[in-house]
Amino acid sequence: VQLQASGGGSVQAGGSLRLSCGISGSIAEINAMNWYRQTPGNERELVAGIGSGGKINYAESVKGRFTISRDILENAVYLQMNSLKPEDTAVYYCNVFARPPTDRWQHFWGQGTQVTVSS
Repeated sequence: VQLQASGGGSVQAGGSLRLSCGISGSIAEINAMNWYRQTPGNERELVAGIGSGGKINYAESVKGRFTISRDILENAVYLQMNSLKPEDTAVYYCNVFARPPTDRWQHFWGQGTQVTVSS
């Protein structure tokens, strides 16, 4: 199972970016699809997530500005980021909690994509 994230870049405050994450490989079930972010010296934090039943949760800091969505048929997850702030600057990682056909449930991570917001 491999996750490929794209869509990061540099924008000015107030701008928008859309992150995409494609999932390839053999997966029997997906429980959750998430976006995390990490800044130097800090732990990775959950930004947004979609559960298997479609329940969505956001970090308080991004509520009302970010929107997570998924395409189940394409095995993809997206993060629309609007009204970006300098404090949103981070490396963003997509994550799924999934079960390959002949393996156990586990977390899979993408390679990370840099988002830089200038003031």
